[in-house]
Amino acid sequence: MWLLIAFIAIPIIEITLFLEVGGIIGTWPTVGIVILTAVVGSYLMRVQGAMALSSLQASFQEMRDPTVPIANGAMILLAGALLVTPGFFTDSIGILLLLPPFRALVIKFVGSRMNVQSFSTSGFSNNPRYKSDEEGVIDGDYARVEPDAPHIDPPSNGTKD
Repeated sequence: MWLLIAFIAIPIIEITLFLEVGGIIGTWPTVGIVILTAVVGSYLMRVQGAMALSSLQASFQEMRDPTVPIANGAMILLAGALLVTPGFFTDSIGILLLLPPFRALVIKFVGSRMNVQSFSTSGFSNNPRYKSDEEGVIDGDYARVEPDAPHIDPPSNGTKD
């Protein structure tokens, strides 16, 4: 039901704002503002998206909960889509979503309405703090082979086949 209301209300709001702003400042300045917000929005989305991605990677490497970096990345992506969409109302929401304090408020609000049932991580890790107990380790010998060097058999253990 809410989605239907949004699909009807947002275009009506956008058309009304286009007519009002265009009547006040003129057609070409209105078109210029729409194009400018699309260009600036795509740039900001790219910069903040890269920061969100590095934050997400850091949370994975440090074995922290990735919920907030994922939510930030999703809101930055939504903000970029809204800023590229022509319209003053969608641009306003997109700009708000690019502001980290506003995103924090949205995350806090949505997080208060969600209930996580369970969370677990895999036992595999590259982090030295989480060493395995060495079970399943296979001991072996190796010989480094140079591309242009002649083939040399590895030393045998003294037994014949």
